[in-house]
Amino acid sequence: MKPENFPPNPLALVPLGVFLLAYVAVSLAAGDFYKMPITVAFVLACVVAVAMSRGGSLHRRIEIFCKGPANPNIMLMILIFILAGAFAQTAKAMGAVDATVQLTLSILPGNILAAGVFLAACLISVSVGTSVGTIVALTPVAAGLSTQTGLPLGLMAAVVVSGAMFGDNLSFISDTTIVATRTQGCKMDDKFKTNFAIVFPFALITMLLYILVGSSVSPTLTLEKVTWVKVLPYAAVLAAAIMGVNVMLVLLGGTVLCGLIGLCTGSFSVWGWTTAMGAGITGMAELIIVTLLAGGMLEMIRYNGGLAFIIKRMTAHISTKRGAELALAGIVSFANLCTANNTIALIMAGPIAKEIAQKFEIAPNRAASLLDICSCVVQGIIPYGAQLLMAANLAGISPVGIMKYLYYPYLLGVGVLLAILLRYPKKHAEASRAQSV
Repeated sequence: MKPENFPPNPLALVPLGVFLLAYVAVSLAAGDFYKMPITVAFVLACVVAVAMSRGGSLHRRIEIFCKGPANPNIMLMILIFILAGAFAQTAKAMGAVDATVQLTLSILPGNILAAGVFLAACLISVSVGTSVGTIVALTPVAAGLSTQTGLPLGLMAAVVVSGAMFGDNLSFISDTTIVATRTQGCKMDDKFKTNFAIVFPFALITMLLYILVGSSVSPTLTLEKVTWVKVLPYAAVLAAAIMGVNVMLVLLGGTVLCGLIGLCTGSFSVWGWTTAMGAGITGMAELIIVTLLAGGMLEMIRYNGGLAFIIKRMTAHISTKRGAELALAGIVSFANLCTANNTIALIMAGPIAKEIAQKFEIAPNRAASLLDICSCVVQGIIPYGAQLLMAANLAGISPVGIMKYLYYPYLLGVGVLLAILLRYPKKHAEASRAQSV
């Protein structure tokens, strides 16, 4: 029987290099990120991955490639994307977005809207536990606010993404929190305390930056009467998510509620409702294709020893706690670059990280916190990650147009490096290695 995967092999990383060259380098050279579609870049990388892979016949290599997209986590993401597209488009067609925009404008002054949306995204994502769900709910509203106020569309989309990543990293019901704590063997509340001490100062700085950016805008707003019933779907979706209802049930229920309200208010007919759902699902096609191709490429890199090579190289010369913590950060960050999925990256890097943490007596809650933060930093800034792709899709702009306004992920990246170098917070950095699950 053939082994499941091969020993560490640097050549297995070639497909990732092909993707970066095809998408990032070509787009930068052309000065336009629309010149090279991200789907084409992934197809090229996947062709190279299958062509150069070991594993027997072409048929056998294609089978190995297909195991990546068949991963339950990836299939679950795709189902969420489908339901999110149906909900977002139905809500827009029914008038929920416009009604929510008007409600927001009536509450918040125009010059602090960016900071207000960031705070709302932080609170919602902590409650909901999913960055994608927060982005689906708030990006259409943020895009509408951009149109009404004159604030840059990229800024408003970035505000939502930044707040969404805040909660993705902290929420007790976030899948990244669950994976990080389970792989490192610590309690969620211990991890939360360590995490919060590191991220909170940078969330405050981000809030101030968004206030400064928004304060230069003096919008002339035309406020209309708020149609409260049309705001109900967003309120219901957020309330259900806060109560811990499964995200797919939340999105499905939100779509049904939008449809019923739309029918009752005459916003659309039955066929208008089905057309809106179909358009929303179809609008997620590129995101779904990218997710499938990325999953296949990752599986080929893993199978051929690419990830094992990086882990081996990064752990070869560790001699101190700081070095070990930097290795933890590097391992999960690289895994996230390859997978474009912070949950999968944590699943892959978690067992190796635990070995390193135990060897160098790094407290489990600190190891879990560093892993989760680093994965969320990378996930929040890569242009081919689900969060930026979703936000860009819903806002109708390029992911690159969002990236320059992502203050929180960038600051958080600096923050986690400072936490490692300065051994901050001291209490958690020096904690004992008490094991608890």
